Amino acid sequence: MSSYSFSQKVFTPIPPEKGSFPLDHEGACKMLMVKYMRCLFENKNEGTMCREIAKDYLACRMDNDLMAREDWANLGFAEEVKET
Repeated sequence: MSSYSFSQKVFTPIPPEKGSFPLDHEGACKMLMVKYMRCLFENKNEGTMCREIAKDYLACRMDNDLMAREDWANLGFAEEVKET
């Protein structure tokens, strides 16, 4: 045994601030995820072009208990003011 093992720092993991983000093992939202990734690819990773798909994907995750239900405004989807 090495005597240096006592001087090493122990890594203590901490949970994420908002909880876990479970993987979609069942594939419930896979098609929306693929559609979103394709949209990003086709638009040179310009996320603004894919906002509606992103919103649909997050809604799918919330509907299937793959993430905690969250206000759309907290996810960056605040209602836009329509000018008349």
